[in-house]
Amino acid sequence: MTSADMTQAEGLRDNLDQLLSSNGIRLGAAQRRRLVWLVERLGNATCHQGASDPVRDSGVVVVVEPPSGPAAEMLYRSLRANSAVVIPFGENPAFDFLKSKLTDFGTIGPSLDGPHEMWWGGLNWRAIALDGGPPNDTPLRVVSCYPRACGDDQVRWLRDKLAEFEIASDIAPIETADGGHIRASEKTAFMLRMWHEHREPLLFIEANATLTEPPRLPSSLDCDVALHKWNRWEMSARTLFLGRSPAAEALLQTWHHIASAYPQVWEGYLLDQAWSLTSSQMPLDTVWLPRSYHVPAEDVGTPRHTTVVHNLPADNSDLGPDAEFGMAMRTARRASRSGGRDSMIVVKSEAMASDVVTVIMRDIATSDAREVAASIEALTGAFAADCGGFGRLELSLCSWQDDIRAAKSAARSANNRIIEIAPWQTLPADLFRTVGQSRNSGSVVVMTGQRG
Repeated sequence: MTSADMTQAEGLRDNLDQLLSSNGIRLGAAQRRRLVWLVERLGNATCHQGASDPVRDSGVVVVVEPPSGPAAEMLYRSLRANSAVVIPFGENPAFDFLKSKLTDFGTIGPSLDGPHEMWWGGLNWRAIALDGGPPNDTPLRVVSCYPRACGDDQVRWLRDKLAEFEIASDIAPIETADGGHIRASEKTAFMLRMWHEHREPLLFIEANATLTEPPRLPSSLDCDVALHKWNRWEMSARTLFLGRSPAAEALLQTWHHIASAYPQVWEGYLLDQAWSLTSSQMPLDTVWLPRSYHVPAEDVGTPRHTTVVHNLPADNSDLGPDAEFGMAMRTARRASRSGGRDSMIVVKSEAMASDVVTVIMRDIATSDAREVAASIEALTGAFAADCGGFGRLELSLCSWQDDIRAAKSAARSANNRIIEIAPWQTLPADLFRTVGQSRNSGSVVVMTGQRG
């Protein structure tokens, strides 16, 4: 990088810091790093307010207020092909409509220093995919496994392509309890073994797949995990990238733990639950891989770009065997956020205690986005200042009564204390201390008060 390039990059970062500060946007370290990554590739960032004019000359558009339908359409039409949209309060379902018009690129989970889910997307992947990809010496190891009982004929195409592209790989047979079928627990055990045996980022590709070009994109994204969401909501474990980070390892271990506990549940749902748990507890940097990394064999020959081709029917009926299985999470996963029945953020305290407090924030759909964001920050800040003796805070955002009932049921089953609050209500400074003095597990403390 030349001195002129360094000066320009420094100027872009200074402008970004000013934008975040002037608009009261709190980002965690991982979220800010991703935003800087985007600005350095696409150009300067500007802030788009709910009623402001569309911005045509920005590489990165930061949206802090959910636009109305017409405003979302205007914003969509004004975007350049090589631009990205960043939503720093991505946990709020009010942004779902805007997200639905764009391509999901990724999301980064919350943390205590940035207690929001940051979503980023754009018009198409060409905006951020590097021309020609990174150099061939970019660290990457492709791993795959197959049932020993099936023999190695099914991996021949994948092995041949990896050798042709000179990509390091480790493809191995494993013992399986169901003969020719690999359970999720067996796949995750294999991946954990690969994680400990190798030091490169890992790209798992299903053994019966093949490559049409080197899979360079995942390792160029500097993320914790990259995978594809079929139909924008169903997580697939057929192509899965894991960066060398503690968050990636935590996701893999959580997935293996859940898969071992529920061996009959299909792997996509188990991966979804592991992702939800991990991203609520740490700023998991997730990238949603484009369709080119999850192409059914029947799609080959269409104008669609391909990288990883899987030997499966075009309808992907083998992903989720029960079409209704993931209904409760589909809306949230299409918007790359936690659902109302999941914990949006889990914060651990310094207290050596196992007691947990669940906070249910209701009326999300009827509240201002800034109001919700400020309430989340106030809650996590209050817990950090005085945890009241609780070892952990779990915060769920609930738009509907069904979500509230499900969140309460889950909290009661875990013997958690429960606080129900609306975004506009003022928190007493000793909220958690007061609630913590009464150890009646499962009871609900409902904050009262009218909207000001």
